[in-house]
Amino acid sequence: MKKTAIAPANIALIKYWGKRDASLNLPLNSSFSMNLSELSTTTTIQFRQLKKDEISLDGHDATTEDRERVVRHLDRIRKIAGTSFRARVVSRNTFPTGVGIASSASGFAALTLAATRALGLRLSEKQLSLLARRGSGSACRSVPDGFVEWVVGKRDEDSYAFSLHPPDFWDIHDVVVLVSRRMKKVTSTEGHSLAPTSPFFQVRLRDIPRRLSLLKKALKEKDFSTFGRVVEEEALNMHAVMMTSSPPLLYWEPVTLKVMLLVFQMRDEGLQAYVTLDAGPTVHVICQANDAERLARKLRTVEGVIAVIDNKPGKGARVVEEHLF
Repeated sequence: MKKTAIAPANIALIKYWGKRDASLNLPLNSSFSMNLSELSTTTTIQFRQLKKDEISLDGHDATTEDRERVVRHLDRIRKIAGTSFRARVVSRNTFPTGVGIASSASGFAALTLAATRALGLRLSEKQLSLLARRGSGSACRSVPDGFVEWVVGKRDEDSYAFSLHPPDFWDIHDVVVLVSRRMKKVTSTEGHSLAPTSPFFQVRLRDIPRRLSLLKKALKEKDFSTFGRVVEEEALNMHAVMMTSSPPLLYWEPVTLKVMLLVFQMRDEGLQAYVTLDAGPTVHVICQANDAERLARKLRTVEGVIAVIDNKPGKGARVVEEHLF
């Protein structure tokens, strides 16, 4: 009854910000993402007769808040499997948590797959995506491979993610620029609840279908300039909503802006690269494969940058044989 799964972080290219049902993690809009090859969570889980669940994240006992989220998710899975066994869970990330690199997405995708397999459940990709979404909304996008769309749906059972294109469809890169290791003060869950307080929120929601359509067309045609422009506009739009919420949310650090301005400058000089950011200070720079090395080298020279990690489109959640315990 021991299984291990690995799942990627993903970068949302068309983002979801705001929920229509927080208890089910149902979004107010469809979204689109790319799985990241070098940023992932590995989780080993074993169900057995224990007094309580034992949960370790990145070498430490889970915090009270993290533990409650994981146990709630395990309870959902136990209910499906019809078992009362407790679990030992050991999970490790290849990147810091809570800095805008979708750690809950990779974490709950890996947990969902490992736990269901450990209990002998063989769920379809759609069922895994639906279940992972209950743990963390964006986790549903870390289940399928490559370039992934999460459809808004009308009910719990039809709001899930699927792969629109495999990882090798287009060799574009996400050069991730880490500028802080501090946990953000306001979690994404809290931020979602503030979204409707922005005067620009409803305008954003009305325009997302248009942007999503443009992005998917540019992806299909491999039109990088249009693709990058839409991705960057979308990120700035979402952060404008964050900044005009009540109270306002500003996830950026001073180094975040320095990195963004450098990318804008390099684009003016002829290098096609575009920025996007999730709910955190980390900058994701989307570029074409032949520009990734040069771009990463330049970004490493920015004072205050902690690390630069070059990612290709990645696979979704999968079971692996090497366990963490």
